[in-house]
Amino acid sequence: MSPPSVDPLLVADAVAGLWQSPPVLPAKWLYDKRGSELFDEITRLPEYYPTRRETEILRRSAAEIVAATGARTMIELGSGTSEKTRLLLSAFAARGTDFTYVPLDVSVEMLTYAADQVAAEFPEISVQPLHADFGDPDLNLADRDGPRMAIFLGGTIGNLDPTERSDFYRHIAGALRPGDYFLLGADLIKDTGRLIAAYNDRAGVTADFNRNVIEVLRTGLDATGLYTDDFDHIARWNPPEHRIEMWLRARRDVHARFGAIERTWELPRGAEILTEISTKFDLGSLHAELAAAGLRQLESWTDHADDFAVVLSQVC
Repeated sequence: MSPPSVDPLLVADAVAGLWQSPPVLPAKWLYDKRGSELFDEITRLPEYYPTRRETEILRRSAAEIVAATGARTMIELGSGTSEKTRLLLSAFAARGTDFTYVPLDVSVEMLTYAADQVAAEFPEISVQPLHADFGDPDLNLADRDGPRMAIFLGGTIGNLDPTERSDFYRHIAGALRPGDYFLLGADLIKDTGRLIAAYNDRAGVTADFNRNVIEVLRTGLDATGLYTDDFDHIARWNPPEHRIEMWLRARRDVHARFGAIERTWELPRGAEILTEISTKFDLGSLHAELAAAGLRQLESWTDHADDFAVVLSQVC
């Protein structure tokens, strides 16, 4: 039996993914506290454009989003550091009415830290952190004060494959009520060279970020024989799927033992683990995906270079 400190979500994803061929882990496990800090550093790198573009959109459009939704509760799915979210929070706070912010994240450590920071910065806002997986089929967001707006920023939607995206949209629409809102940030298709550079920076920060998932497995599942230095970071473009893929390639034969689940895991030298996909979208196709799930598009905003989009939809 697993000790109480072991995250059952990590156990489930490890058991389901590590013994596949090739092995795979959901991208959410890249974002523990250390991973979130590294990703925050990535967003400031010259090669990594998405955060700057999405920030540009939110800075320009936050007041318009507040006016269009009149939301009293905002739930952020996969909140992380909540950095860009502060632009929306500032706009809601300026409205001068009661407002609740619900950051939702799978990392307890990161969730607690970010929620405390936001609460200190916005004392007029009620901050109610929720430790949960945004993919949980039992997730209920409609018990919060309405009208509600769920937000999913950062292009994280690209981490899901087409089937997962369809399921996610329907799940979110079902977790809210008709008339509630969904705000989505999505990266758009562009030059392949820029995409590869954004996920394989010269400073090596993305490589450290990717390898950090090995540390998450080592500490979270009480692993022996598993070390971050035994893996190389690989980023490649998958043209048919319009997506960047991040892999970890074993530098040596890996023989690991996960004490928390009493299982052995072996990976031969040169074999790879898929740790993240990042799909890039055509805006028209994205609108169609949302509509198919019962999310009616209200407004879309792009940055000055049409690199990134923020889409506001409403539950039908």
